[in-house]
Amino acid sequence: MTTAVTSAGSPAAQTPQQPAATQKTSGLTSDFETFVKMLTAQATNQDPLEPLDSTEYAAQLAQFSMVEQQTKSNTLLEGLQSQLGLANMAALSGWVGMEARGVAPGYFDGSSEITIAPNPAAAADSVTLVVQDTKGSEVQRVTLPVSAEPYQWTGQDEDGNPLEAGEYKFVIESRKGDELLLQEYAEIYFKVNETRMQGGDVGLITEGGSVVLASSVSALRDPQS
Repeated sequence: MTTAVTSAGSPAAQTPQQPAATQKTSGLTSDFETFVKMLTAQATNQDPLEPLDSTEYAAQLAQFSMVEQQTKSNTLLEGLQSQLGLANMAALSGWVGMEARGVAPGYFDGSSEITIAPNPAAAADSVTLVVQDTKGSEVQRVTLPVSAEPYQWTGQDEDGNPLEAGEYKFVIESRKGDELLLQEYAEIYFKVNETRMQGGDVGLITEGGSVVLASSVSALRDPQS
């Protein structure tokens, strides 16, 4: 039995996207402008001998008013969302310099250790840490205790030589006998270098330049403790 690593758990850097509210508002504004043009053309080109029915015209004007109000409301909500996002970013600026825990690539500078927080399956009788490079290629396998205790990865190969500096991803494989029970990316502690708006959320910039959403962080600690 093989269980694939889920894409939701992937610690790959996230690509900035345009806020959903902005996209929806832009589409609504476009529809609103099209509606105005159609209504104007209809009123201008109506047959004087068979003018537009007043009831239908009133209904179209009411629809016009509703679309206008909806456009204004969405613009207002978009502005409020932006202000709240900036407020959240300001509140999280105190995280800069701290170590956050979450699913993310770990940056190895050639000497420092990376704290990995495994969460093996309860029924597992063996646990393996699989270290991958940024391309997803396996570079190392380490046997871990069947425990959720943090593990300090030193970044050294079997001969005690340090691996190349850069970002690495960590996968925890839980097995029972020969059966693979669970395979998922592990949470690690990473240093927060910067906070940045990421759509409607706040992104935390790691030492390696990856982006981790603040909402996905499960713990925070002082690196000096």
